[in-house]
Amino acid sequence: MTVHFIGAGPGAADLLTLRAVRLIGEAQVCLYAGTYIGPEVLAHCADGAILVDTQHLDLDAITEHCLLAHVAGQDVARLCSGDPSMYSAIAEQTRRLDRAGVPWDVTPGVPAYAAAAALLGRELTVPEVAQSVVLTRAQRDSTQMPETESLAHFARSRATLVLHLAIRRTRELMATLVEDYGADCPVAVVANAEQPDQLVLRGTLTDIADQVEAAGLRQAAVILVGHALAARDTDDFVESHLYGTRIARNRPRD
Repeated sequence: MTVHFIGAGPGAADLLTLRAVRLIGEAQVCLYAGTYIGPEVLAHCADGAILVDTQHLDLDAITEHCLLAHVAGQDVARLCSGDPSMYSAIAEQTRRLDRAGVPWDVTPGVPAYAAAAALLGRELTVPEVAQSVVLTRAQRDSTQMPETESLAHFARSRATLVLHLAIRRTRELMATLVEDYGADCPVAVVANAEQPDQLVLRGTLTDIADQVEAAGLRQAAVILVGHALAARDTDDFVESHLYGTRIARNRPRD
């Protein structure tokens, strides 16, 4: 048997990869977080598969389900919202599985920030505006952030920021960014991307917190910050060197 850590994407059943659909349909056990993964994704499970909602389980309890499946010779589909490479706790889970001698693998999925950017219709890297994207999170009652990864530290780069697990601290975090990005810096918040109740908010560092609080957002939202979000509207950014039509290239002459 194998424990398959599968990126379930932002929540839309048709944004799963072909491999993900196959593995989910073949697994006898499916572990998923009901907070983020709904019935449309679970509809890919085989008839008779054992479904376990892990939203109230700790890592030891989740691992125990995997061990029981291992003993029974059952494959496990461990669904992760978005992509397993981001905030999925697979490092902790696979360490436990390695110690127990349980085989596992990983199938990537559509990350939340990519789904959010697609809904916004925006590229997060725009020539001479922003060529880097920082994926990070907020910290209050969760695992401590490394000292060199404070939001103020990242803000000095003026790269496009994607903030996960931060929606409850929007007002405080936006105030932290004003000095480096400017009060008029564009901000977008995407909640429950690609799900029936998805919500997209657009604003600036100075007014987005009011919108978030008015909407009552408390979870399942990502915050995107950066001038790349508005570059298309101004039409004053340069074209890519690779694709641009107004760049004179030196071509060899015969």
